[in-house]
Amino acid sequence: MSTGNQVKTRSDRVASVQLPPGRTARLLYYLRRRGVLLRIVMCLAAAVLVWAVMGAWAPPFPYRSGYIPPRDIASRVSFNVPNEQQQTDTYEPHDKLAEGGRPLSTVPDIRVLYAEHVAFNSQRSVWEMSAYSLASFGIYVGLYFLCGCYLFSHHPGIVRDLRKLATILAAVAVTAVLSVVVSRYGWRAECVPLVLFGMTLVVAHNRELALLLSVAVALVITLGLGQGLGEFVILSAAVAGPIFMLNRVRSRTKLIYVGLGGGLVAFLTAVAVGTLAGQAFGFPHATPLSPGDGAEAFSRTAFAIRLVSGAAFFGGCVLLAGFLMTGLLPFIERLFDVQTDISLLELGDAAHPLLQKLSQHAPGTYNHSISVAALAETAAEAIGANGLLTRVGGYFHDIGKILKPAYFVENQREKASQHESLMPAMSTLVIIAHVKDGSDLARQHRLPKSIVDFVEQHHGTTLVEYFYRQAEKRRDEDPNGGEVDETSYRYPGPKPQNRETAVMMLADAAEGACRTLVEPTPARIDSLVHEMAMKRLLDGQFEECGLTLKELNTVEESLAKSLTAVYHGRIKYPDQQTA
Repeated sequence: MSTGNQVKTRSDRVASVQLPPGRTARLLYYLRRRGVLLRIVMCLAAAVLVWAVMGAWAPPFPYRSGYIPPRDIASRVSFNVPNEQQQTDTYEPHDKLAEGGRPLSTVPDIRVLYAEHVAFNSQRSVWEMSAYSLASFGIYVGLYFLCGCYLFSHHPGIVRDLRKLATILAAVAVTAVLSVVVSRYGWRAECVPLVLFGMTLVVAHNRELALLLSVAVALVITLGLGQGLGEFVILSAAVAGPIFMLNRVRSRTKLIYVGLGGGLVAFLTAVAVGTLAGQAFGFPHATPLSPGDGAEAFSRTAFAIRLVSGAAFFGGCVLLAGFLMTGLLPFIERLFDVQTDISLLELGDAAHPLLQKLSQHAPGTYNHSISVAALAETAAEAIGANGLLTRVGGYFHDIGKILKPAYFVENQREKASQHESLMPAMSTLVIIAHVKDGSDLARQHRLPKSIVDFVEQHHGTTLVEYFYRQAEKRRDEDPNGGEVDETSYRYPGPKPQNRETAVMMLADAAEGACRTLVEPTPARIDSLVHEMAMKRLLDGQFEECGLTLKELNTVEESLAKSLTAVYHGRIKYPDQQTA
């Protein structure tokens, strides 16, 4: 007769031990997910598009007006080219096309070199073209892969958000297209779309991401246009300057100053690189040498003129990008769903229709919102968060109370409360509804998502404690009334998703609680703020916002200091009469 429990042998026990999956297994599991494959396909499609736009299946034409070849340029193939006398000139392999040390300053120079370039590409074998195409495509895929790894490790939110990822990929493709268009006919203005791309990413995301992707795009442009290391360094400096100078855009003139500063960086870099390389980069120069002049006529003065004018052209392109950014900023904000300080200042105007309705229908809530916004702004700035966003979010966080203002204590003029005739469960539904009502109002008035987040997250999933305690009290008085479901007395959430909404949650709770203090001494205010913070911390409300314990302590100190200033004690004079 066998027993129900069989004794395992040693080999069975060893075989039953399951080791955690290795890196390869985890990678394969991750790649099998549909969303991941979709993102990989999107990146590959973007790489193919950029590769096609840059014409990377054949070597690009590397010469430009003003370029100084270090040695004589000889023909690689036989070709014909019409001359200015409407006749045809024939060139054989190894014929000299341009003299070393002499700038390519005349139209015939460029025309002959371009004709030789086209003839050389047309005579290449299928194997050579395929090898070049695969090599160039591999470089583009490699750049996308490296940038994708950076996004995955440092900005996973962008990878998860399909819209954000798609807009970045589209911005890269548009920048590549524009760089090809504006670099035709010798203009060499490819740094304009590149600088616009970098400034856009700073506004939409952050400096680190903008710098990495901008330098990667600068490399793509350099390779696609057949330029060398000097051009890459100049483009990188031209876009890095504005990226580091652009922080918070509180006025449109800030963008012009950024363009001016970035233009100075580009100018100095172009002069330095041109001096080291012995080349003049930038716009085709207006002081060409005569066709009969040789290398000896190319004096230092002529080179200096070309060098400075070309560098000034680069600087002017960056300045132009700053001016263009002032006009494109509203479209960029809408496309990337972000708000600059300019937009936030406009939203924070007291004449906004929603704020006007709030002040008329719920004046107590309006004053509460103004107070909370000021408290939260100071606390947010104390931890390095966006204080302006927090303040504007504070103005709108309670707009849902417009619909039923009398059910909230700050708007009640009479001693009798509207909730006295309601059951605790019904009162809770009315209180909780202001979050959903506020979210609907915000969307109807097309408030940006960052402001809607304050409306939806300022209570998180906290407990409506007053009515929950009343429900428990009723249950104790009536044992047959059934159990009280705590989840029914909690806000629907979500919990705060960033530091700004977390600060708003704590400021809202602390300001409301301080109104109940009979004698708001500094010690009592400190204790109350700490109690509010600990309740929400232990309740898990700060789990998803990235707020550290050190930052939470800083927020507590800031709120306590501000509330003490608001509710400070006043001296009672002996002869003071009651009004």
